[in-house]
Amino acid sequence: MVKRNHKFQSGEGAQYLTRKAAMRKLQLSMQDFRRLCILKGIYPREPKHRAIAQRGSTDIKILYHKKDITFLLHEPIVWTLRDRKIFNRRIAAAKGKGNNLLKNVRMANYPEIKLDHIIKERFPTTFPAMKTVTRDITSMARRLSIEFMHYCIASKALRKVFVSIKGYYFQAEIKGELVTWIVPHYYPYQPQRKEYVDFKIMKSFADFFTVMAGFVNFRLYNSINLVYPPQFSVSLDSEESRANEDTFISERIAALNSDLLRSDQMGTEEEDDQIDLDLLDGDKDSEQVRKLREDAVSLNKLKNLFKGLKFFINREVPREPLVFILRCFGGRASWDRNLFVGATFDESDETITHQIVDRPSLPKQYISRDYVQPQWIFDCVNQRKLLPVNKYLIGAVLPPHLSPFNRDDAIYVPPEEAALRDGVELDAGARNAEERISDDEDEDAEQRQQPSTPAHRKKPPRRKEEEDDEAPEEDEQTKQKNEKKKKMAVVSGKIFKENPSEQKKLTKQEEALRARMVKSRHKKLYRKMLEKQKKQTKEANLLREKRQQIDKKQRVEQTQKRKTQRKDILAK
Repeated sequence: MVKRNHKFQSGEGAQYLTRKAAMRKLQLSMQDFRRLCILKGIYPREPKHRAIAQRGSTDIKILYHKKDITFLLHEPIVWTLRDRKIFNRRIAAAKGKGNNLLKNVRMANYPEIKLDHIIKERFPTTFPAMKTVTRDITSMARRLSIEFMHYCIASKALRKVFVSIKGYYFQAEIKGELVTWIVPHYYPYQPQRKEYVDFKIMKSFADFFTVMAGFVNFRLYNSINLVYPPQFSVSLDSEESRANEDTFISERIAALNSDLLRSDQMGTEEEDDQIDLDLLDGDKDSEQVRKLREDAVSLNKLKNLFKGLKFFINREVPREPLVFILRCFGGRASWDRNLFVGATFDESDETITHQIVDRPSLPKQYISRDYVQPQWIFDCVNQRKLLPVNKYLIGAVLPPHLSPFNRDDAIYVPPEEAALRDGVELDAGARNAEERISDDEDEDAEQRQQPSTPAHRKKPPRRKEEEDDEAPEEDEQTKQKNEKKKKMAVVSGKIFKENPSEQKKLTKQEEALRARMVKSRHKKLYRKMLEKQKKQTKEANLLREKRQQIDKKQRVEQTQKRKTQRKDILAK
């Protein structure tokens, strides 16, 4: 008997499950199912043929792959979530009866979710088997960011910094990989409405990433011989810091400004860098080796950019990003000890080299130090050298703060950044232009100085008879010469103007021909590439227009300012 194939029993119809069917198969509620999917890294799939995957249904449903759901069936957390559901029912029953003793016993025995095996399962190469993390997650979240920042300080891993309206961007090189993160600007906590933020989903992500960050920090600290967990000079988990956010921020910054204990007596990182540079000296002929050596030397200078410098931070300046940056590059920082904890030296210290100020004027100033605005620190790091402080003094109009994250293949480059990149080339081009102009001027002067033909060299006048005899011959000769001149005449050149509509047609035709040559299996990818290029050009044009409007506005403001200044001078 021939086996009959039923509809939706094979292919995409049998490969996908709706969320409701997946929850029924796992015997979990919506909240537990979401949490399990977040922890295991399983997300909905988009099928090629939605109508077949939904078994003929026209509604748009959330679909999961059948293999993912069967993979979740063997997860130990599923049993923990089911036990929690039972305990919740038992705790509610004890509370309804008014039996507080039974309620407290059941709450003490409440099942705890352990995520260590999931971390090892999802990241097998990065995270080996480690001891079970049994700390409170809420207290860990306050320490983890400080621990990671201390690792960047100890290993001098920071490479780029940038300030934007969103916050502070940092980029560090950790084990050869570039890691970029953003720290938002500090604002006091404001409660959000439940319609805007689903805190239950946020908590699931936070639970996973806090445990993962603990594993990462443990591995990183061991790689550079630092004691883990680190011992800070201030307590980040005290009741006072949990109750008052300002106290927590000041303790957090004080923890950043302290050194950590090492498992060995002295670090060998700088010695290893020096040895590597000495090894590169052997093969000086190779261009690649020479480039590697230059990069290593510049990186070594960057790591010790602020070494030997002492900075005092005024109270109006945001301290956390500046302390982090200064300590990453070998500098020392302090502030007013009467306002915040963790200060290492006072403002009256004569060995202070720089004071960071963000106000128009300062009543008391010391001659032995430079007073700069905070942008000087960021620009020095991005340009990998100590910039002159005359552009960053108190009350000075600051130069534009350029982003170091721009790509080399970007369509739009700000004029300031272009001048910074090609400053030497632009100067050489200007010099060449000046030389050309001077050469042209010399040629014109020589032409002016050439004497005109003297009168004695002119031909003597001829007699009338001779002229009459030679007249017909001369007429024929002049006619022939005129004809030759017409053929060999030099006509003034005209500028050829391309018709933009015809040019547009040609480009469209070329694109159409190029698209025809693309294979059918690559057409979708080619279409996406074209769309991406169009989007980039559109964004670049918008940025150019925006820049033109800003420049125009600045010119108008400058002219108005000059006019007002002239009026004031004339009025006096």
